[in-house]
Amino acid sequence: MITLAQKGQQLEDLKEEVRRELIVATSDPLKQLKFIHAIQRLGVAYHFKKDIEEALQDTYDGVNDIYHDLYDDALRFRLLRQQGFHISCDIFNKYKDENGSFIGSLLDDACGLLALYEAAHLRVWGEDILDEALAFTTTHLKSMVEHLGYPLTTQVTHALNCPLRKSLERLEARAFMSIYQDEASHSKSLLKLAKWWKDLDFSSKLPFARDRLVEGPN
Repeated sequence: MITLAQKGQQLEDLKEEVRRELIVATSDPLKQLKFIHAIQRLGVAYHFKKDIEEALQDTYDGVNDIYHDLYDDALRFRLLRQQGFHISCDIFNKYKDENGSFIGSLLDDACGLLALYEAAHLRVWGEDILDEALAFTTTHLKSMVEHLGYPLTTQVTHALNCPLRKSLERLEARAFMSIYQDEASHSKSLLKLAKWWKDLDFSSKLPFARDRLVEGPN
């Protein structure tokens, strides 16, 4: 029978594996942002608070790095802004035409529209382009959701009902886990950690376990 201390050590080992993956991904900023996105969606970001802060600081310091599409820009914007970094919404101006409307080719990019939809929920007063972006993405995601394949149709439906900005972490983690495990590029260590954390549910079944997971004699 596996003791609580053994389970705790296995959990710590998994955390170290995920932390190493996060650090290795530094060489590919977009890959690292996607990994941070997955960590947060799976509800285990608490374990990597310092690592995520440092990674996003590096991303912010390289804010002039070229990102190639709407998804990349919207993901970077959302992760940085929700972390408290000052990032201008002007980065989305390049997705507008000479008449001030969002370019039509964006309608062929459902992933990008979804990322922009989530990013737009972090708007503040006076950011007209994000008000417009929210209206634009909501309208078109609603019209295309029935024509999308899995898992995108599930993600869009879920987001339209409950955007990340308004979601509860635990419920969001449960919903995202089934989607993430079907991604070919998913991290086995991260997925296993998320499943363990959900199954063990330390935060409710074992008071103070998040802070004192493995405790033994000095």
